[in-house]
Amino acid sequence: MSRSPSQAPDESAEALPRQQRTYSIGELARMFEVTPRTIRFYEQEGLLAPSRQGQKRIYREKDRVRLKLTLRGKRLGFSLAEIRDMLGEERRPRIDRDMLSDKADALDRHIEELSALRDGLRHAASCTAPSHLECPTFQRLMRIALARQGTRERGRNKVRVASKSEGSRRGDSV
Repeated sequence: MSRSPSQAPDESAEALPRQQRTYSIGELARMFEVTPRTIRFYEQEGLLAPSRQGQKRIYREKDRVRLKLTLRGKRLGFSLAEIRDMLGEERRPRIDRDMLSDKADALDRHIEELSALRDGLRHAASCTAPSHLECPTFQRLMRIALARQGTRERGRNKVRVASKSEGSRRGDSV
């Protein structure tokens, strides 16, 4: 069974230099293990700008790279707005090093919290006290966890109060 040239784009596309290679939405979705809907959403959000042939989206190498960077940014915890700012309007990345440092600090805090949770679980699993409530180590871990939770909640409340007061200064509140 022979294929017409229009049915065998993969073989000829593989031979093209990367900068000239084009991709369909399905190819990118398979390549990055995301749904086509995700790719369309990123396009809607201004992160990708494929060309079109009628209704068909044609993605170029620059779109593939932007999708790769977008997915990497999401995995690192960046918002789409932050990723859009970093990737830039003119397709030239603008890296805010302070934002990267802040994100690394936030990851360090999260790792510390997860490590404390892991240590608490390991202790609870191997504790020889008749009841966890009688275990001084478990009680100490619970006090620390509750104190951290209270600190986070107070921080959230400060943000809410600040947002409300900003709104009243702008005349947004009733």
